Amino acid sequence: MPSFDVTADVDWQEVDNAVNQSVKELATRFDFKNVKTEVKLDLKAKTITLVCSEEKKLDSLKEVLQGKFIKRGISLMSLEYKPLESSFGGGVRQTIIVQAGISKEKGKEVIGAIKDSKLKVQAQIQDEKVRITGKNRDDLQDAIALLKEKQEKLKVPMQFGNFRD
Repeated sequence: MPSFDVTADVDWQEVDNAVNQSVKELATRFDFKNVKTEVKLDLKAKTITLVCSEEKKLDSLKEVLQGKFIKRGISLMSLEYKPLESSFGGGVRQTIIVQAGISKEKGKEVIGAIKDSKLKVQAQIQDEKVRITGKNRDDLQDAIALLKEKQEKLKVPMQFGNFRD
């Protein structure tokens, strides 16, 4: 039976490059002169920590980081922003979780969207991906089109691969 996988992979080297480019740009920007900023990437915890001595500058810091992510081809849907925390000296800290893989909850939402569409395909969660199988190729292509359409609503950066006939 034909099948394909829906994944949400992130290229960690590109994430690292985007963070490093953001740090370099912040060091040269005039509006960040005398403002203590820090951008740390933790690959084990899959997080990016933003620290800024001025709360108003944190939005600019996020915009710079998001711009670098877009230029590197990393979907902004893979970033989950946690609430602001107070930091030392009146500054603020924000943690960003980089979502790699489809979580069980998001996988259930993807499966629910497919079931609601009444397409003649089956979907199942396998680790951090969703495998979709069907009797013919056309049904699978309809499923891909449906998921691309609902990607914004589901808030999952999806890639479609491992297509087997």
